[in-house]
Amino acid sequence: MASTHLDPSSRGPVFVVIPAYNAEARLEKVAAGVLPRVDGLVIVDDCSRDGTAAAAERLAAADPRVRVVRHAANQGVGGAVLTGYRLARELGAGVVVKMDSDDQMDPAHLPALIRPILNRQADYAKGNRFLHDHELQHMPAKRRFGNMGLSFLTKLASGYWNIFDPTNGYTAISAAVIPLLDLARIDRRFFFETSLLLELGRLRAVVQDVSIPARYQDEQSSLSEWKTLVEFPPKLVRGFFRRVVYQYFLRDFTAVSLFLVAGLAGVVFGLAWGVVKWVQGSLAGVPATTGTVMIAVLPLILGMQLLLQAAVLDIQNVPKDVITE
Repeated sequence: MASTHLDPSSRGPVFVVIPAYNAEARLEKVAAGVLPRVDGLVIVDDCSRDGTAAAAERLAAADPRVRVVRHAANQGVGGAVLTGYRLARELGAGVVVKMDSDDQMDPAHLPALIRPILNRQADYAKGNRFLHDHELQHMPAKRRFGNMGLSFLTKLASGYWNIFDPTNGYTAISAAVIPLLDLARIDRRFFFETSLLLELGRLRAVVQDVSIPARYQDEQSSLSEWKTLVEFPPKLVRGFFRRVVYQYFLRDFTAVSLFLVAGLAGVVFGLAWGVVKWVQGSLAGVPATTGTVMIAVLPLILGMQLLLQAAVLDIQNVPKDVITE
């Protein structure tokens, strides 16, 4: 029996979606830990080349709550999760949890993960491995430092300054949010979790972190740190500019919008004036006057202050009201 039946503010049945690719070795163990805690389990076999499909079918034969979907072609973790989301919602799910098939995500933490959604405090909840020192000590160093950098860029791009560990795949979403998502904006591969945060930010959905440690074992991560370093930052920069334009100029015009326009104008003018006068003075062999320098410095300083104030207001503008009831 799922934990939803114990909560008076329940949003409905809890389903877990497991995207599975070559997961034969651990799939049945993961499912055994999940099933006692949920109302339904959707396994999406993403065109595996091993015995994943057979293992999934055995689980479905043994428990009617298990549904299996097989992709004819590999669609990536994001494609598999979106397939699972759609089916879980069709089956009547109120909350949909995404868990990986590598057994790094402890099902014992599932009640804590879904609690913010059940209590109508969030539309989306995600694990965070960085909230306690004990868990940090067990995380590989290159993952820890890489995640810190990605977390900051994701805060900028998504507007969720209150979250950390954006690539954490242990997540839960209110099923009512799923049809609101623009699926064309969500990445089908390893950028999936981060791109989903960007899309949730566009919707102004409430996102909450939940402290959940990972269980690192002897498996190799399929996500290359170098590939992440090369591919993620450009996507996050594009996401940042798209968010700012949409949130502060197309959807509304606020003090942040005004500070951004005035701040950028001051910085651009100060830099342009300063460079032009420096070049002219160098060619003529004449040092710039104090007045000339001040004309460059004052707009530059004022512009930077306005941009910092815009950043402060943006940090305070994290979504606080759930978009689904």
